[in-house]
Amino acid sequence: MSRTVSSWILSSARNSIVLQGKGRLYSICIPNRNKIKWKLVFSKTCLYPAGSFSLTRAFRHTSTEEEHFSFQLSPSQINDMLRAGELSHRILVLNGKNANSVLRFESNQLASNTPIEDRRSAATCLQTKGMMFGVFDGHAGSACAQAVSERLLHYIAVSLMSRQTLEEIELAVECMKPVLPILQWHKHPNDVEYREITSQYFENLRVYWQHLLDLDTEPGFSLEEAMISAFKRLDSDISLEVQAPQENELMRNIALQVAFSGATACVAHVDGVHLHVANTGDCRAILGVQEEDGTWSTLPLTRDHNAFDEFEIRRLKREHPRSEEKTLFVNDRLLGILMPSRAFGDVQLKWSKELQHSVLENSSDTEALNIYQYVPPNYHTPPYLTAEPEVTYHRLRSKDKFLVIASDGLWEMLSNEKVVKLVAGHLAELNEQKPQLAFEKPVNLGYMHSLLLQRKNRGIASLDQNIATHLIRHAIGSNEYGEVDQEKLAAMLTLPEDLARMYRDDITVTVVYFNSETIENHYRNS
Repeated sequence: MSRTVSSWILSSARNSIVLQGKGRLYSICIPNRNKIKWKLVFSKTCLYPAGSFSLTRAFRHTSTEEEHFSFQLSPSQINDMLRAGELSHRILVLNGKNANSVLRFESNQLASNTPIEDRRSAATCLQTKGMMFGVFDGHAGSACAQAVSERLLHYIAVSLMSRQTLEEIELAVECMKPVLPILQWHKHPNDVEYREITSQYFENLRVYWQHLLDLDTEPGFSLEEAMISAFKRLDSDISLEVQAPQENELMRNIALQVAFSGATACVAHVDGVHLHVANTGDCRAILGVQEEDGTWSTLPLTRDHNAFDEFEIRRLKREHPRSEEKTLFVNDRLLGILMPSRAFGDVQLKWSKELQHSVLENSSDTEALNIYQYVPPNYHTPPYLTAEPEVTYHRLRSKDKFLVIASDGLWEMLSNEKVVKLVAGHLAELNEQKPQLAFEKPVNLGYMHSLLLQRKNRGIASLDQNIATHLIRHAIGSNEYGEVDQEKLAAMLTLPEDLARMYRDDITVTVVYFNSETIENHYRNS
């Protein structure tokens, strides 16, 4: 048995889950001739109190000491689970031309938490130029990631508007006339929204554009300034909304959950050859670059904001007294609590102790919302956390083929280089497998049938059309040789909720393909 497989089993045993009043559940890998069988094993030898959970799709083998729950999924069941969150969009071509530097994008999600705490957004700017793509990784619940995914792109779009456009929108609101649409969203049918609180979100967005009008500056923000302003303003609004008096209990509860949970965010804005990426936290964005000789390279566009980044450590040390240097990061976490060192929400790492106590004291039933006041040791000079992003600018070249934005659930499993290699390989396979519809002479149905069988035998029929699905499949199912192990993939997909988080995080991936021809034409014409 390989070292990797052995370590997987040992890790499973160490991280086993204990069922209430029964025993211990862990994963096991059982060699069966030349085939490896992945199973979940329930052992009766350990009796400890813990949370219980139900097991579905189980085929049970009983013995005196162990019960084996074999989670066997067919390839079609695996595909259904992996592809449930697929989203893709191709840019409309007019008169045989595509003036947009974005050719298409493909996205997908796979949950580990229930419900999934990751969110994603994609939209075309209607009052300004460009497209935006965002990935949001929630923690302590999905509430903050949900709110940020709904609101942040609007804040950025408003920050980019001309004074005249802002005045037109404000006048329409004052006169109770329809407001010009700001964004055209590209959403998955299952994407959820906080419909109950949409009106409040709009009112606070209006207060923001009124603030921009009061600045009385023209031409306004640069794109970098707009993204920074939008991130900071939204985080400020999240903090203020939970402090404001609120008679509606549902809206009050949503505001509490949003503020006391958290989310990291990575947003890309693409306008012609201009690419800006704003990042807060440990989501990541990289470019896949194809050189003239056909080789591929990786260009990182973000830094992970956490305890492993020297710039972040120095930044926090500058912002706090020297007496706190040894307590800022404990066990590689901010104040021993949080992995990312930048995030939206998480007011318990931004507010004073007194403000936290005041807000929670005046809130009813916070326990039911899973909100508790916890002040970590050595909490002396808040805020310790910021939502201010780092913004990277890159001028697109024809050799820049695609952009990958993903939550850390992907990057924990695959390196930057591996991701680019997988996307590049997938592109090459798709190009090879485009059906040839033009034949030099007529063909009969038998010939077409034989071609289809050949394609199926080569595995073409099972290829993921969505590149994000392809990446997720490799992230959770790859063996030590970088190949997808169907047994491991099935095991990872059928882990019970309480166990899944030990092996994989929520994963959200968006891949944006660029139109090299449009980019080349830009440089030719200029």
